[in-house]
Amino acid sequence: MAKEKKSLKRKVAEAGGWQVAKRVAKQVPVVGSLLTIGLVGYDIKKKGVVKGVINSGLDAIPIVGLVKNGVEFFTGDFLSDKEEKKEVYEREGFKELEKEKKVK
Repeated sequence: MAKEKKSLKRKVAEAGGWQVAKRVAKQVPVVGSLLTIGLVGYDIKKKGVVKGVINSGLDAIPIVGLVKNGVEFFTGDFLSDKEEKKEVYEREGFKELEKEKKVK
């Protein structure tokens, strides 16, 4: 069987495609790190200062962040979120005060 000859257009398109793919592949770690740095504030707000900075630091390291996020996808967060603040009326101390007022 005779091999099909590729046209000049096809050769240029393939070569250009590979060049674009290489450039994009080189930028993936940089873009991921910039995205992580941009989301530090959200992590700190959600997890607290220490856990937020540690979580963002691990995410910013290219291979470590990829593995960490892959594992967290299936198992949940390594570093848990901080407890949400309860409304004033839901706090235990407030409930006790209300009970004492009703008794009087």
